[in-house]
Amino acid sequence: MNQKNLPLRSLSGWVIALSLWLGLATAHAQITEKPEYGSFIIENVDIYPVTSDVIEGGVVVVKDGIIEHVGSNVKPDLSGDVSRIDGSGHRLYPGFIDSETQLGLNEIGAVAVTIDAAEVGSVNPEMIAQTAVNPGSVSIPVTRVDGVTNVIAAPVSGLVSGTGSLIDLYGYTPEAMSIDQRAGIYLNWPSSSKRGWWDSRSEKEIQDDYNEAVDQIDELFDDARAYHKMWQTVESGELDEQPDVNAKMEAMRYLFTQEARLVVRVNREKDIVAALEWATHQDDLSFVFSGVSEGWRVADEIAAADIPVIATALVTPSRSSDHYARPYQNAGLMADAGVHVSLSTFNTENVRNLPFHAGYAATYGMGIEEALKAVTINPAELWGVDDKLGSIDVGKHANLILVDGDPFETTSSIKDVFIRGYRVPMVSRHTQLNDEFLDRDVTN
Repeated sequence: MNQKNLPLRSLSGWVIALSLWLGLATAHAQITEKPEYGSFIIENVDIYPVTSDVIEGGVVVVKDGIIEHVGSNVKPDLSGDVSRIDGSGHRLYPGFIDSETQLGLNEIGAVAVTIDAAEVGSVNPEMIAQTAVNPGSVSIPVTRVDGVTNVIAAPVSGLVSGTGSLIDLYGYTPEAMSIDQRAGIYLNWPSSSKRGWWDSRSEKEIQDDYNEAVDQIDELFDDARAYHKMWQTVESGELDEQPDVNAKMEAMRYLFTQEARLVVRVNREKDIVAALEWATHQDDLSFVFSGVSEGWRVADEIAAADIPVIATALVTPSRSSDHYARPYQNAGLMADAGVHVSLSTFNTENVRNLPFHAGYAATYGMGIEEALKAVTINPAELWGVDDKLGSIDVGKHANLILVDGDPFETTSSIKDVFIRGYRVPMVSRHTQLNDEFLDRDVTN
């Protein structure tokens, strides 16, 4: 036997075994119940449109995936087969939107072959997250039955991670789930501080690394801007010669045509200030700042720059001297300063907890109304889809959740979820496990 082949064979065996195990696990978690599609009347329900006043005991009509009627409890005429849903004692909200997740890209954190959010290389703007989204991910039903109907699936690695995609959390293919496959390109702003207690670099080494990364960013955007202008002359007919096509630069062009935002991940006060300064010299780009854990320290500056942010309410303090509640207050303090805030979990498996992130933000200064906007209409405006999502208005997509109370309270339950007019099954891997062990045979 050739001993040199043993490691490869062993590895192949492990890959096959893992593939079989994943296949069995996925099959076991399959949702066999099909969604219901058609015309629906949700009546006797308290409607929270977000963009207008609450309508008590109102009615919403859904037809062909679109909201057709919103108003007082009047029975509109509908022909054909109509499903009536009694919403007595319940509230109807627009589906929640999480503006930065790895949902559909990552499955099992400890298994590398199930991780698609991180690409090889440092600069990957051409890598579109939607192409890697797994519609059969176990985490998707887990998330949507808790009221989250839309997410941004975003890559995470390198200097320029790739292009994030806005998706519905229902569909059999990535294309069927797609709202905007090129929502934003993600730039990880370099840190000018130690990364943690394990970081052994000297202050000089940290500064040198930071300066090198910023220089790389400047060079990248100078090249991308020149490439875009060159192709503009080609497209206008001013230049006859056809230049070479560069996939990375082609992806960056969407930033200069305003078809995609530049999402800058940045957290520390000093780095936020540096990113703000850099942004002032990029007046042909549309920015979003993501993370901004110390945004409260420079909230006025962010507001003055008119840059929207994506933040979370559930993190630990970034400095030992900070009050324990400061991270919970961060989003509210920025909103009070006039910053356009959207809330996110920055997660995969626990995107389902987005309503509770909003609950914390509401409790620690943001208020319920602003927190509700931060998971509905604000992210819809941020991504330029407020004509489709984010509120309960006639003509918008029927992405709706029916709740038996305040959705930010842990004691409330989501009773129904609609995505593009599909009444999706209220079944997930979690509910399956609950049913299995609730009715288990205790004699075995």
